Amino acid sequence: MGRIIAVLNQKGGVGKTTSTINIGAYLAKRGKKVLLVDLDPQGNATSGVGIDKQTLDSTVYDTLFGNAKSEQIIKDTAVAGLHILPANAQLAAAEVDLAGELQREYKLRNAIAHLEYDYILIDCPPSLGLLSINAMSAANYILVPVQAEYYALEGLGQLLDVMQRVRQGLNPQLELLGIVVTMHDSRTSLSDQVVDELKKHFKDKLMKTIVPRNVRLAEAPSFGKSIMEHDKWSKGARSYKSLAKEVEDRVGK
Repeated sequence: MGRIIAVLNQKGGVGKTTSTINIGAYLAKRGKKVLLVDLDPQGNATSGVGIDKQTLDSTVYDTLFGNAKSEQIIKDTAVAGLHILPANAQLAAAEVDLAGELQREYKLRNAIAHLEYDYILIDCPPSLGLLSINAMSAANYILVPVQAEYYALEGLGQLLDVMQRVRQGLNPQLELLGIVVTMHDSRTSLSDQVVDELKKHFKDKLMKTIVPRNVRLAEAPSFGKSIMEHDKWSKGARSYKSLAKEVEDRVGK
């Protein structure tokens, strides 16, 4: 089993899915075997790589509850070396269904432990419920996308507190890989102020790569493509290519 990275922030709309798909695509382009795990009931990572959520017979839900093995459900994507364990709205029931299960925090870890990948990237839901706890219990690292906006720091303390509890009680190996700034608008001083504030709080845990607000990046999921496939010359593509290398460098250390 390779390195497992949970892409997590309990706030919605901060670029979790975009980051998961595009880091995964560029790691695959760098010759790595990569699995995306869609752990968000919205299933946006699934549709974002061109898979129709409505036609799936089995999903990550079935692997969590032992109804099927992960390798039976994993799908190929259009990017060589990039695969996905898909999700759809059925996963919304998992929070309730997990509550009564024994070892409920380890369901995902048990489902993916035997898989042979260089990297497994988990796209987490926008909450700190049992699905996110499962992701943290399975992961080696957490990557936190943060939108460059006024409320960026709000909730980060809570997230890091939950991460610390998971380390103490469930997964001592868990580390913060980094905070990555997304949707940065270079035309506003606010975006730069947010970056400065994050630098002050997180120092070397702030990723050097900053992901800009970019139209081509925003429209890529509607085509079911990574930014690498959609427009590899765009600012968004260049930033995710750089971020994937930075992730690989940090994990390598």
